[in-house]
Amino acid sequence: MSVEAYPEPGPPEATRQRARQPLPDAVDVAIVGAGMGGLTAGAYLASRGLRVAVFDGHYVAGGSATVFTRGDKDARYHFDIGLHYLGDCAPGGGIPSILAGVGVELDFVPLDQDGFDTFVFPDLEFRVPADLDLYRQRLVDLFPSEARGIDRYLALVRGVREVGRMLPANGKMTPRVLWRILSRHRVLIPYRNATIGAFLDSCVRDPKLKAVILGQNGDYALPPSKVSALLHTGLADHYFLGAYYPKGGGQTIADRLAAVIEDNGGSVHLRQPIGRVVVEGGRAVGVETEPRRNHPAQQIRARTVISNADLIKTLTELVGREHLPPAWASRVAGFEMAGALFITCLGVTADMASKGMRASNYWIFDDYDFDRMYAEMARDTRPVPRAAYITSATLKDPDNPHHAPAGVTNIEVMTMLSGAPGLWGISDPAAAETWGYKRDAEYLARKAAVEEAMIGYLERRFPGTADTVVFRESATPLTHTRYTRASAGTSYGLACTPEQFGGGRPGYSPVIPGLYLCGASTRTGHGIVGAMASGRAVASAVRRHLAAKGGAASLD
Repeated sequence: MSVEAYPEPGPPEATRQRARQPLPDAVDVAIVGAGMGGLTAGAYLASRGLRVAVFDGHYVAGGSATVFTRGDKDARYHFDIGLHYLGDCAPGGGIPSILAGVGVELDFVPLDQDGFDTFVFPDLEFRVPADLDLYRQRLVDLFPSEARGIDRYLALVRGVREVGRMLPANGKMTPRVLWRILSRHRVLIPYRNATIGAFLDSCVRDPKLKAVILGQNGDYALPPSKVSALLHTGLADHYFLGAYYPKGGGQTIADRLAAVIEDNGGSVHLRQPIGRVVVEGGRAVGVETEPRRNHPAQQIRARTVISNADLIKTLTELVGREHLPPAWASRVAGFEMAGALFITCLGVTADMASKGMRASNYWIFDDYDFDRMYAEMARDTRPVPRAAYITSATLKDPDNPHHAPAGVTNIEVMTMLSGAPGLWGISDPAAAETWGYKRDAEYLARKAAVEEAMIGYLERRFPGTADTVVFRESATPLTHTRYTRASAGTSYGLACTPEQFGGGRPGYSPVIPGLYLCGASTRTGHGIVGAMASGRAVASAVRRHLAAKGGAASLD
């Protein structure tokens, strides 16, 4: 692809138009939230002949899979918010297959397949290859006395891979899948409701080996004693099928899905937050925008409503507990959300390739004991990072001229930190959804301290880089809450504990008549592929419902 073929992320004209266009009076499907789940659902439904409108309070479509822009036209940066790498993107893979269903083809650039993730511990560095057999060999070479436990862990990974491929799009267990588990993957049975910590305790002794196996815990922000064993192994295997970055940058997928909606007569409305789902006679019949200055609330009637917004806020604020069935009203009170992230975006003039940086994600850890790390974070009264994740869009997508100005490398450094406002010096929880906290002196001081720590982690792994920083900007979990209205600033939705994994997550049947859910908190799971899969699954459910009433084209 030539340099000219790389459009600048998030076309400004399309973004402006989406923020200004008139709202429809009525649609077939109103979608709350232009994240990856909502956009995928909208693209599937619009391309099958339904009139779709998607609403979002942000100024760009894509939810967490967006970029933000800084600098003037001749020296511009584009930084990814939540899309840093994807698994299984070879032809016929998970995300290409979902996109193909709405006629979208994209190119994906492979990361360093010999080490797409690099784990850096106090006295050990480990490269994770996109090859399960090579991964096993590297583990056995480092920990020869643990070969039996390693093989037991990999048997679980392979079992989750095969069973996952057999599951239908809605994630429901079927007799065929159950028989395959009983006949070929019995290791899944005793651990289907276990944590990965409990599983590893059953077969692995060396704490360093456990840490290497668990090195991607930042992809779900939970300690091993809490995260589902099946979730962890499924996520790890997702990348053993190949690790990639979308050519053109992280905004590309969202832009293409939004274009599909619009090309098929639908609409995407930005800077239009939804204040409530309109419920009449126990049924969702539309949505109502939040009133803004010079913009009174407006209702849009809909045959069906899909919410891709935060799960807790959808049920308690947009719908209201008074409209929920008793089972849902009690269920929402027990939901636990995953952790949140802090991100520092940097421009550096150092030649990072000459410093040994590859198209890899670098996970830097202060300790091997992740349960202890998360426990210490939970006790903190101020934000104190204990790990970092370092990645570079410039190195992952080197032909793209838009990541950073000429001669500058785009680098993002992240860490897991709580989104509780008090941790950031903000006493009023409601302030997390307003702009006022941004100028609070204590908040700024705590944010600056974490930013310095992030640069410190970068310097630790790549000495001499800190002195070449020419641009820096950071976002806290409160920033994420402000833009996406995510509970506690989480990027991952419902915590993937055994109780909240698979069938423990909301599926794609209506919560109340006319109201469906999609997104990171639903059954297909979190992350980009999980959210997109949820959009496809909910679109099928909605299509079936509307087809039964007449007027919907087939999704098949």
